[in-house]
Amino acid sequence: MNAADQTFGTALRRWRTQRGLSQLALALQADVSARHLSWLETGRAAPSRAMALRLSEQLAVPPRERNALLTAAGYAPLYIERPLTDAALAPAREALQRLLDAQEPWPALAVDRHWHLVASNRLVPM
Repeated sequence: MNAADQTFGTALRRWRTQRGLSQLALALQADVSARHLSWLETGRAAPSRAMALRLSEQLAVPPRERNALLTAAGYAPLYIERPLTDAALAPAREALQRLLDAQEPWPALAVDRHWHLVASNRLVPM
């Protein structure tokens, strides 16, 4: 199933099982009833924006995936995603390059979540 085709309940269940939590354990952490959590997972109830954010916070869902959960619940994404080349990230790119350069005389590199090379020091052969 494509991530864009997932319902909120399916995505929530996937994150909950990935974190090794039962419905009761997550319900206790999120201060919600286990019945309501079950209804959210089965689609019998629709989450509010606040509930979707509370559950994603309790599950330590990364911001990109929180956006996917919000979208699946019918809400607009909350977290801005920018490419590394964005001007607003120039200080972060400079700091990353300084860290990589500090590793010399050994090669050092940085990759993205898809294992694409995004930065390296001069000792990494291109």
